[in-house]
Amino acid sequence: MSQESIFGHSSTRRSHDHHSLKSVLHRYLIDRLEEEETNLLEAGRPLLSRFIHDRVEDYIRVRQLALSRYEIDRLSEELLDELTGFGPLEILLSDASVTEILVNGPHRVFIERRGVLQKSDMRFADNAHLLRVIQRILLPMGRRLDESSPMVDARMPDGSRINAVIPPIALDGPCLSVRKFRSDMLKSADLLASGSVDRHILEFLELAVKQRCNILISGGTGTGKTTMLNVLSQEIDHRERIVTIEDTAELQLKHDHVVRLETRPPNADGHGEVTARDLVRNALRMRPDRIILGEIRGAEVLDVLTAMNTGHDGSMSTLHANNAQDALLRLESLVGLSGIRVAESTLRQIICAAIDIVIQLTRMPDGRRCVTEILEVVSLREDIYVTNTLFSMDRRGTGQFTREATRPASEKLQRSL
Repeated sequence: MSQESIFGHSSTRRSHDHHSLKSVLHRYLIDRLEEEETNLLEAGRPLLSRFIHDRVEDYIRVRQLALSRYEIDRLSEELLDELTGFGPLEILLSDASVTEILVNGPHRVFIERRGVLQKSDMRFADNAHLLRVIQRILLPMGRRLDESSPMVDARMPDGSRINAVIPPIALDGPCLSVRKFRSDMLKSADLLASGSVDRHILEFLELAVKQRCNILISGGTGTGKTTMLNVLSQEIDHRERIVTIEDTAELQLKHDHVVRLETRPPNADGHGEVTARDLVRNALRMRPDRIILGEIRGAEVLDVLTAMNTGHDGSMSTLHANNAQDALLRLESLVGLSGIRVAESTLRQIICAAIDIVIQLTRMPDGRRCVTEILEVVSLREDIYVTNTLFSMDRRGTGQFTREATRPASEKLQRSL
């Protein structure tokens, strides 16, 4: 690495080069630590600090890099904080271009940039180093992770979501997933700029929210369902009272009248759990105009559908499904899995009356998240759903959005087109 490749003339270039050099030094130090006979990561901060400072000086001297004493001391201190803090995650968490971090054991770290996964050069010293980092992350949250409780799902102080799994159920060592929290909420203009929607679809969705349509957003993992929920919520009248319910708080509603509720897992003794179903039932007593459920995934499904049918028009939620038609069938299966017995014809009538439109999101091969279909739920005919495809994307040809239906069946949707 030449001096020219590390140091530029502008402040932006210097900032980038400082970050790049620190990443290289981090990998270099991990290699040197693995060569040591003693585990310096557990030897205490003073001894580790001296080791890091000496190795950084050696690296700079051998490569004849033009760094001042102050810059060397600063680099050494930052690297010490990373090795004793969140390790390689410190660099990745501070990188705004990284949206997800996936750690498959100490030596395999993957990151997502612009919707595309790639392998990172970052790595941990060993399983024990990775496990210590996970425990440091969980410490402020009071969450437990050990052999008796080898899985954990939590929210970091900055809003990022983490999931960790350790042996014995993780065979290749501790695994960690971090979905970073965006502090800058995307707006409708961002969806247009990225090609996620076109102007006709966006205007239709905005008007559908204002007309208090009940909306279900479906898609696979990481397709942008919560982002779409955030964008659509910006069109809700600020005079309305909104209650949000999530397993991990991600919604960023910029409204004056919002009540945010979050589920709670059981404690170490198995007590104190608060489920999404508990919160949905409680929300009905809080005089909400709209209920926004982060994701339908269990027994709360029937309570949400009932709420949509009993005066809470304009409610919204997300669901995992491969296409818009499957989303309706998945609602049925979730009711069945909850243990609640409802006749199939009655259940389909409830779903048909509750859901106005289904928005299907897909992550494309290039990393783009797009609306690929908007489906209107019209009625039942001989216990079969009658649906109307309003918009769709030509995924095999031009990739353009097309308006399929000439006229929606619902009066509320007719006003939106």
